[in-house]
Amino acid sequence: MQLTQQNPDVHAYLASSEAIDHWHPLVQETADTLWASTGGAYSYAEAAFELVRDTIPHSADSGDPRVTWRASDVLATRNGICYAKSHALVALLRAQGIPAGLCYQLLGGDDSSGLVVHGLVALRLPGREEWSRVDARGNKPGVDARFNLDREQLAFPVRPELGEIDYPGLYDAPHPATLKALQESADRPELWRNLPTSL
Repeated sequence: MQLTQQNPDVHAYLASSEAIDHWHPLVQETADTLWASTGGAYSYAEAAFELVRDTIPHSADSGDPRVTWRASDVLATRNGICYAKSHALVALLRAQGIPAGLCYQLLGGDDSSGLVVHGLVALRLPGREEWSRVDARGNKPGVDARFNLDREQLAFPVRPELGEIDYPGLYDAPHPATLKALQESADRPELWRNLPTSL
């Protein structure tokens, strides 16, 4: 899918923020350890993706009631929903100079009721002109997301017939609607009630 950069300056996709706090010691330490074991941008990006996908359970799968939104908190607690896990992956990528941003889908159930926004990541590796989307939500039966820059393999394919959408925007910071839902929810049940239903 062709993404539209919300910021024409690619350096914005390397910046730190309160949510994407790649200056935090835990993020830096995690990134340095991964880089030392990989040694290249492609293998590092794949390792960072797999770390977030496989070692940080999605709280809907684990039942963890805590709500995280800072990348460092996601790594520290090993917990988060798709938005929070995306913040962690973007922070790890940016910590090693790989431009990364946030993108979103609108997904729902089989009967198209209860559509909610789902978060994922796009990155641009050296030597590549295009952005590639990856989804570190976490695999489970029926979900098999992979790190594949040539052929997308996301957690959930969009079903337009059910009103689902791939939003084309590539954001250098979390979308305000997703960040508000995370920051204003005391626990996961409240977060489920606060999930945005559009962007």
